[in-house]
Amino acid sequence: MLPSKSIRVSFLLKLSIAMAILITLFSIILYSYIDYSVDRELKISLLKQADYLKANYENLGEAIEKQQNILKRTLQIDVNMAFVPSAQFQPAYFKIDHRGLRTYLKAYIPYDFKAQKYMVLSRDITQQTRLKNRIFRSIVIMTGIAMVIIILYAFILSRMLISPIRYFTEKMSRTNENILENIDLEKIPDEFRPLALSFNQLLGRIRSFLHYKKELFVGTAHELKTPLAVMKAKCQVSLMKRDKSVDSLENALRQNIESIDDMNRIIGSILEFGRAEGAQFESPREIDLVEFLEKTMDGFSVLAATKGRKLSTNLNPRTLMVTIRPLLLTQIIQNLLQNAIRFTPEKGKIKVTSYIKEGAFHIIVRDEGPGIDENIDIFAPFKRSRESEGTGLGLFLVKSASDALGARIRISNRGDGKGAIAVVSIPLDANPGKEDDESAIPRGVK
Repeated sequence: MLPSKSIRVSFLLKLSIAMAILITLFSIILYSYIDYSVDRELKISLLKQADYLKANYENLGEAIEKQQNILKRTLQIDVNMAFVPSAQFQPAYFKIDHRGLRTYLKAYIPYDFKAQKYMVLSRDITQQTRLKNRIFRSIVIMTGIAMVIIILYAFILSRMLISPIRYFTEKMSRTNENILENIDLEKIPDEFRPLALSFNQLLGRIRSFLHYKKELFVGTAHELKTPLAVMKAKCQVSLMKRDKSVDSLENALRQNIESIDDMNRIIGSILEFGRAEGAQFESPREIDLVEFLEKTMDGFSVLAATKGRKLSTNLNPRTLMVTIRPLLLTQIIQNLLQNAIRFTPEKGKIKVTSYIKEGAFHIIVRDEGPGIDENIDIFAPFKRSRESEGTGLGLFLVKSASDALGARIRISNRGDGKGAIAVVSIPLDANPGKEDDESAIPRGVK
């Protein structure tokens, strides 16, 4: 379902409200700070002038009566003495006095407690009040303009964000097993490219999965059809013979049993593949990857020795903690080592090494067998060499398990022509901006 207009309006409204609240709070804080600072400076100024008068006039009452006009012209204040009953006497305080269009700030400062006198300083703050009002109106206007800009920006931003999402949604809604088109990276912003690369990687794995699954079904039908045809032919030949001796019937039954054994091997391999598919739902857990490999190698060293082969290891680093699905990794290593032991001749050597390079942990298995046919897809189901006695599903299982782990697998002939080499590369960190490719697999191994 495509993002509707109402969704975009809802997103736009929420973003606008959030930004408007932030700007309103900022404006309130700014005006409150300005108002507080101006009032504080005016009050401090009146207190300093009161201290000045106290310090310079011994008889302040007479000085105020004689020099009232001079103080008003020089200090721009009106000074008076006020009598307050002792019950109402309190520390210095301030009041705002409005007289028509003028505004005055009055400071009531205790002068003589016994005489119950206050010194009252009054200053005209009309200009400062008007300035604060103009600042307030300016802040309100600027806040309104900022909100309009925010709404426009939110509208543009919502279009920028929803447009790629709409493109992704359209692509996914049209995607099925017959239409698996990659996302065009040129049509989306740079911020969404890691997501698009991950999506393209997923599509690539789905294409590979569907391709091999189709080959698996077709190959299974073909592999099972052949022994069934042989069994049917043997039975028909036995029935057509006039001389149905016990030996001929026993021979036909033995051949049918061999065909049934072949079918059982194929079915067993398919069941093993099914169990491997179930292993993909195993929960990842943290393990020491090198220690895990060492324990696996110990078991296969004994198996190789019983078959007259020598298995050696050189694992680096000495320890490496990773979060992985161990059962899938076991399936990969077991199949690679079983193939290496099967194809390596007696007294031959198999070597397993590991190291970290380019953000991945690489496991290399070298054997001394006949090598592989590099002209065929060895990971396809039921692809096997003439020398192989297996069903051809082992490497198909390895490829499926590697894909599920996000690992890469490459098998090629050794550079010295003395066997095959298998390289499993397990990424140690998720990097969606880098697609899987063969160049990411180390090629400098021989």
